Amino acid sequence: MKKLLFTLWLFLSLFPAISAIAGSTVDPRKMTFPPLVFQVPTAERVVLDNGMIVYLLPDRELPLVSIQAYVGTGSVYEPADKTGLASLTGVVLRGGGTSLTSPEALDDELEFMASSIESGIGNDVGSVSMNCLKKNLDRTLDLFAQVLTVPAFREDRVLQGKNLTIEAIRRQNDDPKEVADRELLKAIYRDHPLGRYPTIHSVSSLNRDDLVAFHRRYFHPNNIILAVSGDFDRKEILEKLKKAFAGWKRGEVSLPLVPEPSPNGKPEVLFVKKDIDQTVIRMGHLGIDKNNPDLYAINVMNTILGGNGFSSRLMSVVRAKEGLAYNVDSSFRAGSRFPGTFTAESETKSASTAKAIGLMEGIIADMTRKSVSDDEISLARESIVNSFIFAFTSSASVVAQQARLEYYGYPKGYLENYRKNIAKVTKRDVLRVARKYLLPGKMILVVVGDEKKFDKPLSTFGEVRQVVLEAPK
Repeated sequence: MKKLLFTLWLFLSLFPAISAIAGSTVDPRKMTFPPLVFQVPTAERVVLDNGMIVYLLPDRELPLVSIQAYVGTGSVYEPADKTGLASLTGVVLRGGGTSLTSPEALDDELEFMASSIESGIGNDVGSVSMNCLKKNLDRTLDLFAQVLTVPAFREDRVLQGKNLTIEAIRRQNDDPKEVADRELLKAIYRDHPLGRYPTIHSVSSLNRDDLVAFHRRYFHPNNIILAVSGDFDRKEILEKLKKAFAGWKRGEVSLPLVPEPSPNGKPEVLFVKKDIDQTVIRMGHLGIDKNNPDLYAINVMNTILGGNGFSSRLMSVVRAKEGLAYNVDSSFRAGSRFPGTFTAESETKSASTAKAIGLMEGIIADMTRKSVSDDEISLARESIVNSFIFAFTSSASVVAQQARLEYYGYPKGYLENYRKNIAKVTKRDVLRVARKYLLPGKMILVVVGDEKKFDKPLSTFGEVRQVVLEAPK
């Protein structure tokens, strides 16, 4: 009660000063502020004797340590008849225990220490990460090194991983959005590893020896980049890393040659029949890679088209003006190893399917016809530049960013010059790249829904090819 009375007295005593400030004649529209200055944080780069590259960024705010390993591998390098091998290897790498620690003991010990170790392999990168309290760093690092160097791939855990993967494949057609995303990528990357997806047959044929061989081929210290952040002393952490990986020697790593994806030369309309009330719409084509000099102008262009929420053209017309969809957007992804994709997406009620598709295609085509406005390009550039800082919200994200840039071979100074390159983009640049890289006449259109409820037949947009989904067995 006394505390409450004191707080009330303090507020009343300060009220005249607060009122004076509130009653001042300062016009907030005329207030000026110094420009925001943001220096991109940097991490220290060290190379261990065995060739492992390490990025270090101490952060003493909390007694935590985080390590992320980037491994030069990926599903694009797996044999076509063993699709799913990389993903399964990534799962069982951690889940299958090590030659020194059983899966059960590994799970129990990590849980007891409140530590975590996770692993996975994507299209073009393998990942093993660990997080722990500083006091448990030695033991967690030891287990982390075991997972990387001597995974056991225990037979029962391999079988468990296969069964879980097969069950996921059986259920992959349940979500119409996932179906549309998958079929679009399969069409864009036709006859390329990026367009391959595991099947029940390909996963069923995998065995423990396949996983062991895949690990043996790609997991070498000179094929790994570590991103280390948290509460540590530089000298001590380097000694711990050297000790943890002391017996791990360099190895020969040769990545299989993967051809560049071929752009689809003609438009397509793909239809997937599903008895649903809402139609899922996806459209797109092959895009660019990270080395394209027009990357910055394309980023600004796509932000105006469909990458900036309610201020984008797609959202302001399809949702705000016409009320046809809750969400509609576009993305122009610059691939890190191979060309990425341009895609536009939305979902609408069945009775407005053709209208929504027509509007989306028209808005995309309009980007190639005339220049954007001063307000549009100004807002787009400011949005990209101002959001740049959110890529560096923690020491872990900073050091991971540095490691990824080297892993994918980004040019030196990419981050430091990013905002400046965005700010230099002009309206003329936006129109030029829209005309060069947006291909409205060659887009692949994927529609998932019930054609009996559509406002117009899909043949309005071209010859239709129906995609028959594989029935679960």
